[in-house]
Amino acid sequence: MWARSDETRGVHKAPANEVLRGVIDLETNITRGEHDQLNPVAVNCIRSFPGQGIRVWGARTLSSDPEWRYLNVRRLFNFVEKSILDGTNWVVFEPNDRFLWGSVRRTIMMFLRRVWRSGALFGSTPEEAFFVKCDEENNPPENRDAGILTVDVGIAPVKPAEFIVFRVSQYSQGAALEE
Repeated sequence: MWARSDETRGVHKAPANEVLRGVIDLETNITRGEHDQLNPVAVNCIRSFPGQGIRVWGARTLSSDPEWRYLNVRRLFNFVEKSILDGTNWVVFEPNDRFLWGSVRRTIMMFLRRVWRSGALFGSTPEEAFFVKCDEENNPPENRDAGILTVDVGIAPVKPAEFIVFRVSQYSQGAALEE
């Protein structure tokens, strides 16, 4: 199910609410009330929904840090970090100068732009979704003398919509729905 989700949507899509193919039945059926107790303590349940199949119903990690609460966010960061490391291995032994800094920035920004276009990053523009800094400020002479190249990368991951709230109201003009 995870591999299928990765292939069809990407690592940024929480591997949850996906049908487990080939699974016929569960030994224990978790109720909504039981799930409501397990979800806050990061137990990702497998639940059966009549007419909808048996599904993974959760995508949390065990982290107490809210930034790392969701499995897809952790996996996205792992993917981005490994991809950047693999995509910049050509940098080793290059002259550590402005030309290199610009090349590294462009390489990483092109990759992150693709990640953003895939829907993995939050923001209506690339500038809102990520940043890449590699310049003289974060590569001072003492670091260059030590053979260190520093690149600061920041990304704004999308997070899953765990709770959907609909507000339905009635008023004298008719009905309204807010999502």
